[in-house]
Amino acid sequence: MRLSDFILENLEPILQAWEDFARTIQTPDAALDRAGLRDHAEQMLRAIVVDLQTKQTEQEQTAKSQGKGPQDQNETPAETHAVTRLMAGFTIDQMVSEYRALRTSVLSQWLKHCKEGSALNVDDMTRFHEAIDQALAESVASYSRAVEASRNVFLGILGHDLRTPLGAILLGADVLRRSPETEARAIKVANQIYISVQRASQIVGDLLDLTRCQMGPGIPVKKTVIDLAPLCERIVEEIRAFHPDAQLLFEATTPVIGEFDGSRMEQVFSNLIGNAAQHGDLQFPIKVDLGVLKDSIVFAVQNKGKPIPDDVLPFIFNPMGRFSQRDVVDHGPTEGLGLGLYIASEIVTSHDGLIEVSSDAERGTVFLVKLPKPELEHLL
Repeated sequence: MRLSDFILENLEPILQAWEDFARTIQTPDAALDRAGLRDHAEQMLRAIVVDLQTKQTEQEQTAKSQGKGPQDQNETPAETHAVTRLMAGFTIDQMVSEYRALRTSVLSQWLKHCKEGSALNVDDMTRFHEAIDQALAESVASYSRAVEASRNVFLGILGHDLRTPLGAILLGADVLRRSPETEARAIKVANQIYISVQRASQIVGDLLDLTRCQMGPGIPVKKTVIDLAPLCERIVEEIRAFHPDAQLLFEATTPVIGEFDGSRMEQVFSNLIGNAAQHGDLQFPIKVDLGVLKDSIVFAVQNKGKPIPDDVLPFIFNPMGRFSQRDVVDHGPTEGLGLGLYIASEIVTSHDGLIEVSSDAERGTVFLVKLPKPELEHLL
């Protein structure tokens, strides 16, 4: 008996074995009923049967084994199953184990039937493995997409909801530190609160920007004709106040006029200069340059200190790429996982620019931003 016919004739025993295994999986949510345990198993099995019954050339089989098989434009039962399992509290490992159990259940029952006198078709077994692997790949991809989407929604809600209480705290601290009736000690505490809440607000803003990048076309910018030099100079003064031990050398010899989103470019300046002050060796000066070079507007920040490791450098603008389990163990869960460089990179990209980094023991670390220089006639 062909494997496809065997699956159809023994659909109920196979589904029962799937249900029995799913019942053994422990999840934090309430136990599923019979329909929930079986979920889309029948639809997946019937899809596998259709695949087994479809003629396939050797070239098509090779393409499928390499993950280049035909793609279904509609959501497959395996993709839907992954989302329902996620909502039911299954981990991705638990969901994968269901496919392993299904593979074992079908083949063991079929091989037992073959031992009783039915012919064994090796091609059917190969095709079945391919079909199971395809369904598993679809489920894993769907599960990952659902997790990423839910994470982005959570970050968006978190950032939005935190802005109101943080704004109230910031306003209260500002009133206290400016009040002539406040004692010196209370003013010091109010200043600390004000600075800390400003930092928290910046983190919330970065989270919202991250969500925009993940869920949309990138960070939106509203360009106007402005001079970047005074904006950069103001950010340098802020960093000096926040890092009094840092020696910031700023040079902007000419106006740097163009079409930019001023507040967004301030984020770029603040992130790159603040990063240099935080991670550089403050025994050496931090050089900040802004100017016009040929057909580009160039902004550069250079600091001395421990070079960025070679294995981190390619992922420096990707917060997830810079993550590793070793980082968590050695430096704690938040060290090196800031979003500032990622946000700066996205802002520069939104301005049709380019951001680069180089780091070695001799020159130190240099972040270089290049933005297109506009034609003067266009600005008039």
